[in-house]
Amino acid sequence: MPRVVIFANGHLPELEAARALLQADDYIIAADGGANHLMKMGILPEIVIGDLDSVDENTLFELTSVEVRIEQYFEDKNETDIELALRYAVELEPSAILIVGALGGRLDQTLANLSILTDPALSGIDVRLDDGVEEAFFCRKQAEVHGRSGDIVSLIPWHGSVEGVTTKGLQWPLYGESLYADKSRGISNVMSGEAASVRIQAGLLLVVHRRLPEV
Repeated sequence: MPRVVIFANGHLPELEAARALLQADDYIIAADGGANHLMKMGILPEIVIGDLDSVDENTLFELTSVEVRIEQYFEDKNETDIELALRYAVELEPSAILIVGALGGRLDQTLANLSILTDPALSGIDVRLDDGVEEAFFCRKQAEVHGRSGDIVSLIPWHGSVEGVTTKGLQWPLYGESLYADKSRGISNVMSGEAASVRIQAGLLLVVHRRLPEV
């Protein structure tokens, strides 16, 4: 299965930057109002999942007129639309999962979206949140960041300290060191080239990569 891309209903600061994230063979899912973003880009999802409380009427009409599959849930549910879409995506056994439009806007929803990614069921899948400007994901053992020299990379311990942190391709490298949840040492490092890598021995590390604006 190729990569699955889930479009959420969150804020997208630059629509064209979000479009640039897509690859030709992506399997695209709209999590409820994420369909609105896709329609603005002229892209049809394979399926729309959610309670449909955030989908514009015109968007819904377009989707139904071309018979896009819609999996509707009751509004009174325990999961967010992103969680439902992510569960569906995992069942497809994809090579990776990208969730677009799940950062920014409401802080509670952003934190919840990040927390969802800590599910042990996702430990074997590269799952990232991205809006075209910034991406966030968890490093459990090792991870890579691709961008440009000068991009900002922050390493944030999640659920306690992270041990044995080793980095390459960052201006201020770490060599088997510890990062602590009550300290800000890992914030605002800088990429020295087009790629950086992170390895850890224990813990869960949130990686936030902010891209430089195009000039």
